[in-house]
Amino acid sequence: MSGKRSTGSSANSKPKRTRKGITLDVKLDILQRFAAGEKLSAISKTLGLATSTVATIRDSRDRIMASAQVATPLSARTLYFHRSEVMLNMERLLSVWIQDQGQLDVPLNMIAIQSKAKSLYNDLVKEEGSGAHKKPFLASKGWFDRFRKRFNLNNVQTADVEVAINYPSELKKIIDEEGFLPGQVFNADETVLFWKRLPERTFISIEEQSAAGFKASRDHLALLLGGNAAGDFKLKPVLVYSCENPRALQGYAKPNLPVIWCSNRKAWMTAAIFHDWFINHFCPALERYCAKCNIPNKALLILDKAPSHPLHLNNLTDNVRVEYLSKNTKALLQPMDQGVIANFKRYYLRKTFAQLVNGTDGHSKPTVREFWKSFNIMNAIDNISESWDEVSISTMNGAWKNIWPECVSNFGGIPPAEPAEKVTSDIVGLANEAGFQDIVDGDVIQLLDSQNEDLSNEDLVLLEQERSAEEAEDQEPPAPHQLQTSHLSDVLSYIDQVVHILSANDPNRERSLKVGRLLQDAISCYRQMYKERMRNTQQIPVDAFLIFKIEPPSPPT
Repeated sequence: MSGKRSTGSSANSKPKRTRKGITLDVKLDILQRFAAGEKLSAISKTLGLATSTVATIRDSRDRIMASAQVATPLSARTLYFHRSEVMLNMERLLSVWIQDQGQLDVPLNMIAIQSKAKSLYNDLVKEEGSGAHKKPFLASKGWFDRFRKRFNLNNVQTADVEVAINYPSELKKIIDEEGFLPGQVFNADETVLFWKRLPERTFISIEEQSAAGFKASRDHLALLLGGNAAGDFKLKPVLVYSCENPRALQGYAKPNLPVIWCSNRKAWMTAAIFHDWFINHFCPALERYCAKCNIPNKALLILDKAPSHPLHLNNLTDNVRVEYLSKNTKALLQPMDQGVIANFKRYYLRKTFAQLVNGTDGHSKPTVREFWKSFNIMNAIDNISESWDEVSISTMNGAWKNIWPECVSNFGGIPPAEPAEKVTSDIVGLANEAGFQDIVDGDVIQLLDSQNEDLSNEDLVLLEQERSAEEAEDQEPPAPHQLQTSHLSDVLSYIDQVVHILSANDPNRERSLKVGRLLQDAISCYRQMYKERMRNTQQIPVDAFLIFKIEPPSPPT
């Protein structure tokens, strides 16, 4: 066979891959980002280019700059490079803000992004001082279009009402085809809770704002709340905090907390945390609930398309089907957003004020200032648990009215949920009793609305600093481990061999039999899992479940 490649054209020859040209402006933008301290992986992801391509441009800096000197007029080069620090920092912080809104699945539009961009730009100019003369930044449509291309913003749009109108019929079809009962249909959603925040006009809030340093009212956590459409089963809340081992939790066993405790530096729900919750908490809780109700162990879980919700969940279990809401329909359809989370936050605030009153009512008890200073994350956890318990069956069930109206019941004989006005009035009464005499309904409503606020410009700067500190390496996180059928087969074979070797060689028969039983009992869940997977393949060989017998070694001669 000749080792030479044919030079003639052939109908079977593979087409050449089209090369993507990169303009000089893009190359200069990449070099400027490196100069501003951006990471290689961040630039590649932002511009949608391969890491190797960006690295090559970085290494070819001198040649590119020489080309720019020839191809670009001096005035244009000067304008380009004077854009530098403030604009780059503003756009980087703006991308953090957009990512934060994406975590909450908040629809964005051009006007909202332009407004935030101008706010960030003005704050950064002020930080540089009066000596830094900068032209006004108008956040024009031209700038927005260029920013949108640089950061690949393809989801800047508003709520899709038309899709939301059509979705309930599509969901009903799935429910009917699969035979799901209201108790087997679930929804879960994240929310942010500023757990140590009081109304702005209280003397504690006023003193805090005037003091330097960390503001306790800015301390927040993320919660994952969910339950079924029947309303009779609320899932254990998932709490994500910025510290893994706060002092207030010392001495407490985290698995025994009334919440599922998780942590990361940003106090955000992540895909890894959600994956762990789905496998190790949701699926077991579903199995227990179905066994208790004597119904099949299966469920439909409805999620929005937040970045923290992995798209591979349907591959992890045969008992749960996951359906994802269309983008930008969360506010219209998601059950947890139809009064469940709002009621929970009202109950939390009422519970907190009640704790404040009870903790300061008496001569020997601390003052309001002293009590609030000592109010910690453990107190917040207790209040979260009790407030979640207060959310009624009728609230949990009624939240499905927009997405599955057929499942909503009137619950005869069960008291309806407390009106929001009554809970607000209770909070005002408790606040007045605690010594905040000027608090009225409007202050409470404003405080509850502030729970939905986005990050301030100062928060974005701190968050960006944390992100930069975390980027120690430029590689994607590894995929979660998967226990494959081949792994189960190997484990079972190894255990069977160990049991046989002990039984054949240990002179203490009673001991070897006891250990063998313990080992087989310990791995019984894996043996059952293996059998179920083999049955599902519908290709079970005759000897699939036979234990391979290993002959004991011959005694030495």
